[in-house]
Formats: sequence, structure tokens, C-alpha cells
Amino acid sequence: MSVQSKAGKRTVTPYRFDNVGSFLRPEKLKQAREAFAKGNLSESELKKVEDECIVDVIEKQKQVGLQAVTDGEFRRSWWHLDFMWGLNGVEKETAEQGYVFHDEETRPETARLTGKISGENHPFIDHFKFVQEHATGDVEARQTIPAPAQFLAELQRPENKEATDTIYPSVDELVADIAQAYQTFISEIYDAGCRSLQLDDCTWGMCCDTHAAAAVQVGANEESAAELFLRVNNRTLENLPQDLVVTTHVCRGNYHSTWASSGGYDPIADILFAKENVSAFYLEYDTDRAGDFSPLQHVPEDKLVVLGLFSSKTGELEDKQEIKSRIEEASKYVDLNRLCISPQCGFASTEEGNILTEEQQWNKLQLIKELADEIWG
Repeated sequence: MSVQSKAGKRTVTPYRFDNVGSFLRPEKLKQAREAFAKGNLSESELKKVEDECIVDVIEKQKQVGLQAVTDGEFRRSWWHLDFMWGLNGVEKETAEQGYVFHDEETRPETARLTGKISGENHPFIDHFKFVQEHATGDVEARQTIPAPAQFLAELQRPENKEATDTIYPSVDELVADIAQAYQTFISEIYDAGCRSLQLDDCTWGMCCDTHAAAAVQVGANEESAAELFLRVNNRTLENLPQDLVVTTHVCRGNYHSTWASSGGYDPIADILFAKENVSAFYLEYDTDRAGDFSPLQHVPEDKLVVLGLFSSKTGELEDKQEIKSRIEEASKYVDLNRLCISPQCGFASTEEGNILTEEQQWNKLQLIKELADEIWG
């Protein structure tokens, strides 16, 4: 069988040609953030530069053919921590060490509790409104945030656990408040016009890695870490508006073109794929570290899979025929009508960015668009 589609294009999230969210920061934005950190630039001056760069990256996303656009995460330093710092009851802290990646370690920053968690008046609401204002034409504004499970895992890091346990002696109460805070945020961003929300989640990648498994054990709870992560995510997803499309992106780490964990989806497929109440899974599949496609047989027929077959870690372009062969292999487990394609992750999960140029970034997306058009028309 050759990869020929009778499915056609999609008019709602996820789209046949899609992107995970973040983009390489332009040099003038990097310089502005550095000047702000040194006290040489005011907050309003930094915001002006951010606004200009975001308007530009939205236009470039439109030009390359993306139907869902983001702000590239240009107002953030991290893909996850900035959102956590915006929740009430959370503060920015220096950690004992950074996240450990293959051959590199990140900046040592974390999110620690100072009190009960709540989600009202989050700064990301205004960030979204700015994107919504400029997502004109036939594109929609998408918001990416870390999954509730990711926040739970952050609060259980060894250097944070004492503060977490002091404020929340009960894991059940912690789960309930995380879910409620997220639901408050989701309600507010929905009222602002958001209909495409993406939950970024590295916890599942760690659960797939036997060497990292010990790092994701949460408390002395009878549940496994995976079951607890599913519980907090699904609690958050309860009773949401029917026209809000919520998807999730599963990653094994993406920092300065390095990675954090390895392992196929087999250990978590019957939990994540079969039971998490999202509309689609954006899945890392650019290297053999993600295993084969057989775990996709656990994805229910009413959910889609976005195959992350292209690497955002390198500027080298993938071979079209090889990608088509891999899509054909994946279609043995998930019908082609329920498949889409994208990079395996964003191009800059942190402000450092991956090791490729902006030109290579856009060339990669252009390749994905061309291939999607060839397959789905």
C-alpha cells in the first residue's frame, strides 16, 4: 500500500500539518531579555520588543501554512515553569541542580509552593488575547501550557517536596487543588476566545524510561506515578466546554538539541492512550528512542495522533520517502484519517533554543507542509 489519502484536510485542531508550539527566539528578543535582566531595560520596553517579535512570528507561521498559531512562547523563559510561576501560591526558586539532559544540565530553576494553589488572573490570559488579536484570516490562536501532571511532578522534586507536603499533607487534596486551579485558568482563557488548548507533558516520557522511573515516583501513594498523572490530568479535563479542543504533547525532553529520557510507549500505552480524555496525542517519533508504532493500537477510534516524525533538534531535512514509509507503518495501527504530522517538539522549549538557524526552522516546517499536502491534499 502506498500512502495515498482519501481523508483530506482537517478544519479543526489538530491539523494535518501542525506544530508543537515554540520557536527560536530572534536575536533582538534575546538581547532585550538580557538587558531587562540586567536592569537596563524597563518592563514596558521589553513588552514592546516581545509584541513586535510575536507579531512577526505569527505572520511567518501564516506564510508557512500553519492553521493554528502561537506566540512562539516568546514571553517565556521555559515551556513549563513560567506558567507555574503565574499560578497563585507558587514562587520562582533556585534549585539545587538543573534538569539533567543527555550531556547537558539546564539552569537550576524550579517552582515551589508558598500556599494553597489557585488559578485566577493568570498572566497567560493577556498573552493569549494578544495572539488572538493578530490571528486574523483563516488561522486560529492556540495556547500551550504544561500539563497538570507536569506541575504535580515539579512540586514533588526532592527540593520542593517538603514545602509541598507541608501545605498539602494529602495527595488527594493536592490533586484536587491543581485540577481546580487549571480549570479556573481554562475557564478564563476560554472566555477570552481560546478553542485550541495543548497540554505539554514530559512525565509520560519519563515513565517510559526504566532508568528515569525512580525520578517520577510521587509520594507514598498506592497509585503508580502513571496512574496519578492520569488522575490529575483527567480531573482537570472534566466538564469542559464541548467546543474547546484539548490535545496533549508527549515529549522525552528538548533542551539545546539534547534529550532527557528514552523508551517506547509500551509501558504507558494502556493508561495514557486508552484513558486520557484528550482529543489528540502529539507524539515524539523522530528517533528510535521512541520505539515502534505498535503501542498506537491502544489509541481509541475517536482520538487522533499527530506523528512527530521530524526533528526540531537539527536543521537537517528529513527524506520524504522515508517519512511516507513511516506514516504507512503507523497507519497499520491508526487509520490514516486519524493521523497528522509535525515536528517531535518545539524548536525552543527554553529560551536557549535548539541548535539550528531560524531559516532551517522555517525550511523544516515548509517540508512538513509539502508532505502533508502530498498525502492529504
